[in-house]
Amino acid sequence: MKVELAARTSQTGKAEETPPPSPAADATPSAAEDAPLLHDGGVRRRPGCGRFAQRSTSFRREVGRAAAETFLLTRLTLILLRYLGIGYRWIRQFLALCCYTFLLMPGFIQVVYYYFFSSQVHRSVVYGDQPRNRLDLYIPTSKTGLKPVVAFVTGGAWIIGYKGWGALLGRRLAERGIVVACIDYRNFPQGTIGDMVEDVSQGISFVCNNIASYGGDPNRIYLVGQSAGAHIAACALLNQAIRECGEGDNSFWSVSQIKAYFGISGGYNLLNLVDHFHRRGLYRSIFLSIMEGEESLQKFSPQVTIKESSARSAVHLLPHIILFHGTSDSSIPSSESQAFVDALQQHGAKADLFLYEGKTHTDLFLQDPLRGGRDKMLEEITSVIHSEDSDTSNHLVVPVARRLVPEFMLKLAGRVSPF
Repeated sequence: MKVELAARTSQTGKAEETPPPSPAADATPSAAEDAPLLHDGGVRRRPGCGRFAQRSTSFRREVGRAAAETFLLTRLTLILLRYLGIGYRWIRQFLALCCYTFLLMPGFIQVVYYYFFSSQVHRSVVYGDQPRNRLDLYIPTSKTGLKPVVAFVTGGAWIIGYKGWGALLGRRLAERGIVVACIDYRNFPQGTIGDMVEDVSQGISFVCNNIASYGGDPNRIYLVGQSAGAHIAACALLNQAIRECGEGDNSFWSVSQIKAYFGISGGYNLLNLVDHFHRRGLYRSIFLSIMEGEESLQKFSPQVTIKESSARSAVHLLPHIILFHGTSDSSIPSSESQAFVDALQQHGAKADLFLYEGKTHTDLFLQDPLRGGRDKMLEEITSVIHSEDSDTSNHLVVPVARRLVPEFMLKLAGRVSPF
């Protein structure tokens, strides 16, 4: 309700027109609405209205961002279906994915709420000029000292990767005093493998040069990749090492800044995986389009690249490489990690492999963290990271993670999983 003052009469007897309300007054009418008038015609302001308006605006902004992210994922899914086509195999896989998602929904809801509404999460920080050159930051609550940093590259079959998939890992590591940067990158058909490696390399460069502004230690950065993200991150790391051994390297980060690389359920020799993926529904023609043709498979296979004479000297620049894989992984066989570690060790690199009996492609990254309690893979990662800490304040006493999904639902999800 706007309060209008009556026109006043001047000494000359002419009525003076009331000046129009200012834009500032129009911009905040709700703050004065229904407020009692003072004796001099003014309006009494309610002290709580401004704070309430700010909270309402913030909530609307968060809901708007959530809607925009949902729209993006839906659009990418439709583009993917256009490329893959609709057939019996994909209908069956889609139904399995729906059942899998439904069974894990109690945990997903809690993680999504944390992702969109936690003050610890800084979403969509811009690191480059290309589409999806964004990253999410997960900041520990403790502000004392610079924290170790994890740059994480999510999986998604090079097609449905998305930075938000790293929310659960980001939360768990932030609870342990580690800053996490989840790097997004162009997926197919937005880009091909060369674009993905370039994006991730640029994201790593941003982390190396800017993470101190967010409380991270630029001298303690660790690279983590999962599934397709493990492959892309390994390519970016090896390419950077090769460039540093040559001339004319104009990049803005160095392999020496990466203290260790952790690969989770990754594939490192594409030549061995073409037929395997084809049998599982990622058809050969589509896979070769993602990888820029059959002639590029060797170029983007880290296990093959390190055996070439041009890369021999670059292998010695690589940080400690630690791979994790489940023995029951049907999406990418655990033999991929075993062969990569063997090749690295043969050429003088420091590499280790942790195999988890009976674990599937998503167990290590998703079901185990949702299960709560002790997480063996997470403990291995944090023990390596904190082993180099000189600041004892980073060694937090973290309570045992609570269960987010009932055990029977996790077991059923494992049986219907399309991965």
